[in-house]
Amino acid sequence: MFRLSRAVACLLILAVAAPLSGQDDDVPYWASIRSEVVNMRVGPGTTYRIDWVYKRPLLPVKVLRRKEGWRLVEDPDGTQGWMTGGLLSRKRTIIVTGEGLADMRKEAAGSSPLLWRLEPGVVAALGECTAGWCEVEIRGHKGFVRGDRLWGTGEP
Repeated sequence: MFRLSRAVACLLILAVAAPLSGQDDDVPYWASIRSEVVNMRVGPGTTYRIDWVYKRPLLPVKVLRRKEGWRLVEDPDGTQGWMTGGLLSRKRTIIVTGEGLADMRKEAAGSSPLLWRLEPGVVAALGECTAGWCEVEIRGHKGFVRGDRLWGTGEP
């Protein structure tokens, strides 16, 4: 009797856990680089050639596919390749794009006081985005930047 109830309990756990894990890892989704150095490979495994070496912690990437412990990602320049999933985080970040400096304002309005001017390539933590503005945080400094100057916002 004990074996039967234990087997039933295991089956129930598997039945519930499988759909939940699938929901958590649906692709595409946004992620960020977790480590100081991450290799991008041409295929999903350590036997594949390294195509790029990333040295930008928190750099946002778009996860396009999953294969076992590997993720096919796209970086802000559009380069695609495979990274091991353990070196990625679900923490949402952005990178400033476009020409010239991007204004970081106190509130989500062009008339709000200017806090900082951000160069293209600056990486920041992403907060909420509304009405064309996104809240960002860079080393404890919070403000709002127009969403059209950021890569890593919206639906992946």
